[in-house]
Formats: sequence, C-alpha cells, structure tokens
Amino acid sequence: MTRTLKPRRILITNDDGIEAPGIKLLERVARRFASEVWVVAPLHEQSGKAHGMTIHTGLKVEARGARHYAVSGTPTDCVFVAINKVLKERPPELVLSGINVGENVGEDLTYSGTVAAAIEATLLGFPAIALSQMTKIGHPPRWDTAEHWAPLVLERLLAAGWPGGVLINVNFPDRAPYEVPGIIAAPQGRHAILDVLEERVDEDGVVLVRRPVADGLYLKRFEQAKTPGTDLDVIVNQGAVAVTPIQLDLTHRDTLHHLRETLALKT
Repeated sequence: MTRTLKPRRILITNDDGIEAPGIKLLERVARRFASEVWVVAPLHEQSGKAHGMTIHTGLKVEARGARHYAVSGTPTDCVFVAINKVLKERPPELVLSGINVGENVGEDLTYSGTVAAAIEATLLGFPAIALSQMTKIGHPPRWDTAEHWAPLVLERLLAAGWPGGVLINVNFPDRAPYEVPGIIAAPQGRHAILDVLEERVDEDGVVLVRRPVADGLYLKRFEQAKTPGTDLDVIVNQGAVAVTPIQLDLTHRDTLHHLRETLALKT
C-alpha cells in the first residue's frame, strides 16, 4: 500500500560521520519539512560497511548537543539505536540517510553504508530515503547542487509516497544546479569492475592489497552507462537527479516458479 507522508519528526544518519558536511546540509534541508529533526550518526566514518552491525563489542552513545548523538558503530547500528533507544517513546515518521560524498548507484548499493541505514529503517518499518552526491576525482563535491535539488526531490517523494518494504535511493549529478535538467525515476545500472589486487612481499610473505589507481582510490571501477534509463545513465549522461525505489524482498520470482516446478518432480 502506497503511503504519502507529512513527517513531524525526522531521523537523520549517514556513513561519513556526524561531523560530515553532507549530514549538516541534510539537516538544514530536513528542517523545511519537520518541526523536529534528530541526528544519530557514526562517531567516525563508516563508508563501505554496507549493512554491517556491531555484535561482539558494546556501543557507546555520546550526546553532541540537543537532538544530536554520535554512536561508535555502523550506520545500521545508528538507526537501530535511534529507533530502539533514543527515539523509543516517539519514533520518527521518516528516516533520511546522507548526504553521502560520492554516488551510490548500480551495485554500489550492496557496499554502501548510506543505503544500508535506509535498509535498516525500512526493515524496522519506517519510510526511508538515502541521498548521495556524485563527485569526480580531484574535485570537491557540488554541495550546492544537492542543497538546491534535495528539497524539491523530498517534496515530490513525500507527496507521491511509496509502499512498505521499499526504500528510495536518490543520487545528485556532478553538475551545477542550473545545469541539472530535472528528476528521473530509474532502475539500477551496472559498473564495469576491473582487477584491483596486486601482490606485495613483506617480512611475513605475500600480501594482497588494493592497488591505488587514481587520487587514492582503491577500487578501480568506471561507469557502464550505455544502457539508457538506468541510474548511471541518468546521472552520468543525462546529468539529472536519479531516484530509484529499492525493494527488500530479493526473491527472483521467475526462478522461484521454475524451481518449484523442477524440484517438485517425482524421481
């Protein structure tokens, strides 16, 4: 069932850490939509942690001023702590994650702590949106683009609504605000992933390490944006804001039906 939203209380988190400029920007944007905005975010950067959670060690929760808390854990931990502890008596109506430095498109979603926070919120039954700002190597993020377009994107998403079990992934292109033609709903694309491991020998023997390929990057990938209409195509080729609904149910229905028929055969 699709639900429209008029949130009074918004929870914000990220994977870049509580002091990151992107989360401060998102907090400013969120204040346009809700009278209460709470920030519960990682104490330190947690990029690439995906949907990891802390199990074997305790979590420290540190107050950082009114409605601001830092958690010594992952983005998933932050959402779980916020909903089950910090905001237990009055849960949020909406969870926002970001704004991440760097795009989260294609298979990035499986690595992203930003998206994982939105996944955790959705699993717990709360509407969630992940937001990321595409960047280019050696250039600062175009925060002005995210700040200009995020309010319009949120306004339209909240008016449109989306069903339970679905989160929304938003990516802003690496263009000036006035160069962005609009907002496009798009499915996931794919990157081309190349070999990035090299062998090095130290006193303990052979070690496999990620090879830096450009400006300190350790994961050599480039956009495979040839398929029209994907999130990659939208932000790379069209320069628009990409909005992708992501479902938590990973079941492939056609294969499921096929296996039901195949596995049911009598031997």
